[in-house]
Amino acid sequence: MHTITANGLEFGYLAEGPPDGPLALCLHGFPDSAHTWRHLLPELAAAGYRAVAPFMRGYAPTSVPEDGAYQTGALGADANALHEALGGGPDAVLIGHDWGAAATYAALAQQPDRWRRAVTLALPPIPVVAAGFLSYEQLRRSFYIFVFQTPLAEMALNRAFVEGLWRDWSPGYDAAEDVRHVMDCLATPANIAAVVGYYRAMLDPSRHVPAYEAAQAAADKADKADKAGRPPVLYLHGVDDGCLSVETAGGATGPLEHLPPGSRVELVEGAGHFLHLERPGEVNAHVLGWLT
Repeated sequence: MHTITANGLEFGYLAEGPPDGPLALCLHGFPDSAHTWRHLLPELAAAGYRAVAPFMRGYAPTSVPEDGAYQTGALGADANALHEALGGGPDAVLIGHDWGAAATYAALAQQPDRWRRAVTLALPPIPVVAAGFLSYEQLRRSFYIFVFQTPLAEMALNRAFVEGLWRDWSPGYDAAEDVRHVMDCLATPANIAAVVGYYRAMLDPSRHVPAYEAAQAAADKADKADKAGRPPVLYLHGVDDGCLSVETAGGATGPLEHLPPGSRVELVEGAGHFLHLERPGEVNAHVLGWLT
């Protein structure tokens, strides 16, 4: 475990690979931790990258932001600030799963020159999700988002709840180790409130912190103008994803309209939401092939 200060926060992070290698920043989602990249980090390191997996803002041991900023603009700013703090160059690459994917889209829109290529998993650009989100099946899968808007959210987000999400989202996968890591990240009431805060900021713009106004504006336009100036993205989605169905995610072509030129989409058979843990060999091959 290492620590570094970036964007006013102290981030805990895991790292493998040569200190002078190109930066590969790996961002986790919910309900997850930096340990989710335990299969990919050594592969990136073997390919010569300095592979770094931070714990996202509010997830212990990373500090809880005093300003309560959890909007995507702040998440993207974190990624770019970590690039700076870690001494990344224009050859750096960015990889994000779930909320980490949202942070990746925002970071690329805010400061595209920092990154050479990117990979996102399990969350396509927001317009793709929005097109199918209101179907009954997807609303049923997304019940937790609405639970998190209520005063009961902090009480609901316990071990049993986390175990249930992993069971539903990646059927058949043994998530015991991952759940232990998640609960370590939710060590205090402040950490739990932070994790819930991501979802409250997602649906309630009044929770956006004005200090990130410009960063948020860029993040909100991530699928629109000047995509030609952004690095290409490999998007990966598990066919059996129980959180965001492959149909809602746009299948094999839907995300491409909202990604930069030269991007690609790959569907991973026999994998759910945490596809990089369920099918690490196949996902790692996709990632390394794309980056190299």
